[in-house]
Amino acid sequence: MDYSNITDRLFKDIDVHEVAEKAERFRTDTVYFRTKRVYAHCLSCLDLTSLGATDSRESVTAFARKAADFRKSFPHLPDVATVCVFPVFVDAVGLALEDSEIGITAVAGGFPSGQTFVEVKMLECAMAEENGADEIDIVLNPGLFRDGMYQVAAGEIEIIRQELDRDTVLKVIIESGLQPFLTDVRKAAVVAMAGGADMIKTSTGKNGAGAAPDAVVVMCEAIRDYFALTGEKVGIKVAGGVRTVEDAVLYYTIVKSVLGDEWLTPDLFRIGASSLANDLLSAIEDREVRYF
Repeated sequence: MDYSNITDRLFKDIDVHEVAEKAERFRTDTVYFRTKRVYAHCLSCLDLTSLGATDSRESVTAFARKAADFRKSFPHLPDVATVCVFPVFVDAVGLALEDSEIGITAVAGGFPSGQTFVEVKMLECAMAEENGADEIDIVLNPGLFRDGMYQVAAGEIEIIRQELDRDTVLKVIIESGLQPFLTDVRKAAVVAMAGGADMIKTSTGKNGAGAAPDAVVVMCEAIRDYFALTGEKVGIKVAGGVRTVEDAVLYYTIVKSVLGDEWLTPDLFRIGASSLANDLLSAIEDREVRYF
């Protein structure tokens, strides 16, 4: 497929000073959203994540069961959106979550580098889906992108998108913290959307720098412009170093300000984190909570 009709129209240079000013304004605006209602909403948008090097079926099962049993202890609060794990643990998570409505996210497609054969990516994603994953997080091929091979990079995403069922959510990670310039963040976001991403995601959390407000502003503006061009709503997932209530509220504020309330649903807004869940719970309950 030729993606140039999208890339040619949506690629543009980014004024870093202008973006920094917007990000600072949004940070100031968070004062309006430091409420328990917003904290609970952010909780409902969480991809509760366990991607440790020493994860095992036993540890991941226990982690997922905590999520499944959450509302027994906190019936007044929403469940998280999904539990996010390595693909080999998807079936174990499925068993732990079978009596809940919590989804399962698998990182796949050569995560976290994205540097492997596209056939391997396809197979890993398909196997994760077959084992019960509702959502797949992959990495935009960084080598192809760095070499300016935007058409090929978008094509890889489209191949994987076609391999999956239509109702399986495909999130594409652009590693915003590793892009040398905000202009490259914009380009990566556009390439991922052109290839068929249902959501674009900031970071793997495994390759250095994670999410940053300036990059999220640029990604949200790219989503807004893509929607204006195509009529397709693409979501955003913020991940990598999102640990505090203040972080969550800042990204909530950016999404609300740039994209509007219709993007502030678990279908279009996600936060990938682990320790954040306890921070949100503590803020809601007015006491220290270490449930997860």
